[in-house]
Amino acid sequence: MIYRTDYHIHTTFSDGKADPEDYVDAALKAGINEIGFSEHLSLVKDRPDWCMEPSQIMTYINKIASLKERTSDIKIRTGLEVDYIPGAEKETELFLRDMDLDYRIGSVHYLDQKTVDMNPGFYKGKDIDLLYKGYFETVMTAVSSGLFDIIGHCDLIRIFGHKPSFSPEYLYRELAVCLKDNDIVFELNTNGRNKPLGDFYPDRQYLRLFSEAGVPVCVNSDAHLPDRVGQYFDEAYTLLKKSGFNEMAVFSSRKRDIIPF
Repeated sequence: MIYRTDYHIHTTFSDGKADPEDYVDAALKAGINEIGFSEHLSLVKDRPDWCMEPSQIMTYINKIASLKERTSDIKIRTGLEVDYIPGAEKETELFLRDMDLDYRIGSVHYLDQKTVDMNPGFYKGKDIDLLYKGYFETVMTAVSSGLFDIIGHCDLIRIFGHKPSFSPEYLYRELAVCLKDNDIVFELNTNGRNKPLGDFYPDRQYLRLFSEAGVPVCVNSDAHLPDRVGQYFDEAYTLLKKSGFNEMAVFSSRKRDIIPF
């Protein structure tokens, strides 16, 4: 039986729709062994409303710590999903340095100070080829920054179904090598099934490249609602096995272990 973790969960501390306790109940029903909360944190100048206020970070961490103490039938982990902002690496590390986290998820939501996933109008009139190349370049810079343990939805640029005119296989291959060289985990994010894209991140046809490179993986739901915890996980694990994976990453106090599935 697969030991199931779901480390990418959003609650009302950021843009989720329920309290942490509600997700624990849902995780138990979904057969999850470890649940991890990962609220959005962004240190951009004009902070979006889907992110937690930095002043609330310790309230959030203390809330999850209290929930851990009151819960014995599932392991609970504390994380953050942090926006990678090029040029703000030192500021980001300084902010995160003393936080008691089990893992950090790094995500690229921004290109040229605009989000790629909130408004399909972002893509209007733009060169999709250049956007793809720029997005992957930014993700690889995030991987190399040393700030993160997991890279979230590594090809979020696909969210509205746009495709480049060229085969992006070489971009995925370069990203896989970058992840391996920097010893960073990528997530198979099932929430893409709920987006216009209608499929997982990253693109399933390139998962074999990550497997061949020996990049560790974890499966995450990126749930913003309790009923999406563990969503599509059976399909995700089957897909990973077909792509050559037979083990997954688990985290505690920013220390990673690898276990079979």
